[in-house]
Amino acid sequence: MYQAPLHSHTAARLDMPGLLEVLAHSSSRPRYAFMVLNLIAQIAGPTGRAGPMVVQNGTATSIRDWLCDALMPMGHREPRRALLAARVREEQAAAHGLPTDAHAAEQAIDSEVRARLRASGKTNVSRAVSDLVRAGLIVRHYQGYCVDHHNRGAQRQAVYTLTPAAWSLLRGGGSVTQQSGETPSQGVLSLD
Repeated sequence: MYQAPLHSHTAARLDMPGLLEVLAHSSSRPRYAFMVLNLIAQIAGPTGRAGPMVVQNGTATSIRDWLCDALMPMGHREPRRALLAARVREEQAAAHGLPTDAHAAEQAIDSEVRARLRASGKTNVSRAVSDLVRAGLIVRHYQGYCVDHHNRGAQRQAVYTLTPAAWSLLRGGGSVTQQSGETPSQGVLSLD
């Protein structure tokens, strides 16, 4: 499904309903794409750029891994996660890889489940970012050791930059404003 990127006249008047409409037309999973876009906006620097590494509590993580970890709680109640944990338990028990301590065994299983979920989550994040790039909300490139490039490879890491329309909407508070002296109307939150 191809969606033309935002045109300059559309970008100039983009508001939250317009953003949601763009995502609905450009992504097969618009809610997930919106969550990814919102997370990128939250960690983006003053230029709207996020990545290649996210530093949290003194630990640097690639942006894709960070996004996967941030979105992991969304599938907590998913039955497939319980089935995956049961499968990992069986595999590790068959390979005699489980510690004898019950607490240590649960930690080993949780660690393996997280690693497998992160691996599949990277694919989901990449698809969502590709939808956001197609929609004209994000520009993606790969930062490398010597040169940046539009393709990944050679140890290059993803960098996501919000377009001005997405940046002003998600970090600037949106395009709906209230003139002084007006009474609040629908879409405007009065904090008096």
